Amino acid sequence: MALVSETPVIDLAGAWRLSSPGSNHDASMAVPGDVHSALFVAELIPDPYFGRNEELVQWVAQRDWVLERSFSLDDPDGDWYLDIDYLDTVATVFVNDRSVLEADNCFRRYRPDVSKALRKGENTIRIVLHSSIAAGAARQERQPFYIPYSTANSPIPNGNMLRKPQSHFGWDWNIALAPLGLYGTIALKRIDAARIEAVTTRQIHNSDGSVDLHVSATFFAKVHGVVQVYFSLDEESVRLDCGVASGDTTVTHVFHLETPRLWWPAGSGEQALYELSVEIPSEIVTRQVGLRTVELITDKDEAGSRFALKVNGREIFCRGANWIPADALFSRSSLAKTEDLLQSAADANMNMIRIWGGGFYEHDWFYDICDRIGLMVWQDFMFACNLYPSTDDFLENVAVEVGYQVKRLASHPSIALWCGDNELVGALTWFEESRRDRDRYLVSYDRLNRTIEQAMKKAAPDAIWWPSSPASGYLDFADAWHADGSGDMHYWSVWHENKSFDNYRTVRPRFCSEFGFQSYTSLPVIETYAERKDMNVASPVMELHQKNAGGNERIAGTMFRYFRFPKDFPNFVYLSQIQQGLAIKAAVEYWRSLKPHCMGTIYWQLNDTWPVASWSSLDYGGRWKAMHYLVRRFFQPVAVAAIPSEDNSLIRFSLVNDTTAEVSVDLSISLVTMGGETRHLTSVQAMCSPVAAVTATTVDASSVPHDCLLAWHFTASNGMGGQGNYVHGTYKALELQPAGLTVLREEIEQDGTIELTVTAKGLALFVMIESETEGRYSDNAFDLTAGESRRIVFTASKPLGRGSLPEFRFYDLQSCQSVD
Repeated sequence: MALVSETPVIDLAGAWRLSSPGSNHDASMAVPGDVHSALFVAELIPDPYFGRNEELVQWVAQRDWVLERSFSLDDPDGDWYLDIDYLDTVATVFVNDRSVLEADNCFRRYRPDVSKALRKGENTIRIVLHSSIAAGAARQERQPFYIPYSTANSPIPNGNMLRKPQSHFGWDWNIALAPLGLYGTIALKRIDAARIEAVTTRQIHNSDGSVDLHVSATFFAKVHGVVQVYFSLDEESVRLDCGVASGDTTVTHVFHLETPRLWWPAGSGEQALYELSVEIPSEIVTRQVGLRTVELITDKDEAGSRFALKVNGREIFCRGANWIPADALFSRSSLAKTEDLLQSAADANMNMIRIWGGGFYEHDWFYDICDRIGLMVWQDFMFACNLYPSTDDFLENVAVEVGYQVKRLASHPSIALWCGDNELVGALTWFEESRRDRDRYLVSYDRLNRTIEQAMKKAAPDAIWWPSSPASGYLDFADAWHADGSGDMHYWSVWHENKSFDNYRTVRPRFCSEFGFQSYTSLPVIETYAERKDMNVASPVMELHQKNAGGNERIAGTMFRYFRFPKDFPNFVYLSQIQQGLAIKAAVEYWRSLKPHCMGTIYWQLNDTWPVASWSSLDYGGRWKAMHYLVRRFFQPVAVAAIPSEDNSLIRFSLVNDTTAEVSVDLSISLVTMGGETRHLTSVQAMCSPVAAVTATTVDASSVPHDCLLAWHFTASNGMGGQGNYVHGTYKALELQPAGLTVLREEIEQDGTIELTVTAKGLALFVMIESETEGRYSDNAFDLTAGESRRIVFTASKPLGRGSLPEFRFYDLQSCQSVD
């Protein structure tokens, strides 16, 4: 939302004074911002992300903190209010020592009247940020019965009592800091005739192809009056003189578009956007609007019931990842960093992001980016992995939160679905209290879930509601972690139950919205938080940067299952990323081959909040892990995959086509020896209709010698193509020979673009290039056969000085495990 004012507005963002009662802690704090970052900048705490410093800064969240600044006001007469959002979380706001707001919800917008507190000349505003730890404990004490939270995720207790990001209290990928601050708007504004409270839209798509866009603006006024309102859509504008009553008044205007341009997800069409604005003399609110229909198909079939999104009448296979906050500390995030992460998702052929329920409802610009680049958004409401209160005051707070957020965001064409929560149904079975008295906690959950649903439908009657994730259906409280016939599924048996990658092929989800496998963050990122002496997976520093219990053991144990153990720490990190990519590849390729039975694969997770071992495909800071390069391949709209039969006797080559046109594919399959020599096996041409999957050909597994692997490459009629390898067994069984990699480097541009030509004398599997210099490679984690070369272009994130070529490290599977 953009606000432009011609009447007095005092933007209170900027430098504030930060202190803590009863202490000598004093610093400047940039607002928007968070307390921990301000203390670090002032050198009052060490960097929380480095080494074991997380343990040294726990005291920060245990204290109250005070933000204070002054401002000057020439004319205090009239009706003035504060405009505040993203206030984290339990806070008291004073103007000239007069209390004007008691806040307790980071996800609400507050607009308290401050007219009586102002004076001419110098004024002071003070915000007391109360400790979330103390506030959570006090609220737990007031509950009629104990409300459990996930101690496995959150070492800081009682976060479920507060309406703030649940991952702030720690998670199995997040640092536990319970940060506090103000991350959005804070401004002093005056109402003249009225102010704009909300702008919402509703689309009617007519049978003749035209669209009626209903635009509703809600105004708040102190007294009756007349307001001049301009509704504009691109070049079309209309003026209305509207009567407003005391309180809220809603005015609706309809734009008729005879030949509308439709908005489509990435890969399915244009991301056509219109600029919508509602303007009154004192302010203007702008929205970017995309015209599209979206449906959730849940028709019953032989397997159970479908779960498929249909956009503009066309079913879309959803390829994507789960989004968590861009940073554990708000001050370290930015629009540019977030845009880079989202662009990396789009560049890896994704068309959906799931905003997980333990973080934030993101800022408007997040959704603006998704609108522009065609990323559909699965939007969770902010409840995750805990049980929650269902007292009247808590539910009233939630209802206001949901109404505000849905009205704020529902006009974004990228938002496809609203989901009630993340894993709250499953959480009913996680705690002794809820297992012992399931009825009590189930009723409590239903009260909360119903409150969210009703508030959402009141704010956006046409929006798609899904009750929980995972869920087998509406009012279905079954085990959606293992039941794959209906609804959306979270499948964690491979990671949490330590099952083989083949296990992904034992389930047939209709839509898998969570599944994942961990790796270590890349070596250049590890070097930002660990000293050389800590470069051991069992060191206290590395263990502190692994938040999932047993995670390090599971990564290592999986290596023993599939690979020969790597020779040193850097290669251990490298191999962890290769096996992570292979795990997710096994799942996605099989599930995509099941379409239209399966219509979505959303892996866990896209990004990291700090440098940590995790399930992400992007490092903290945005580097692409090995897996992200694999994601770009296996999420390609036209893709070929080798999938073994259940008895391992056949290898099926699946051809998937997510595009809207029929494609033909030329597929060449070869045997490759351990020395890298290729022997042609077969060639086929296959056809695939739009938005479908077929079997291109099959190969008898007995035709693959034990000392060979299968390799293939394909080209499609639409210009797409790719290659891959398949090992009928495990990589550790292969007697790999040295790859003999050679590299020719050439600087081809002064802006930091460098060309690398990598050539192999033998078989080189999963060749990975790495540098301390941040940037992106045109390809990585690729294979080479004997005599084959690959031209790789490296583009640095920042321009390099003339002649300052980065140093590159090269990994491959054979050298990673060789002791020579």
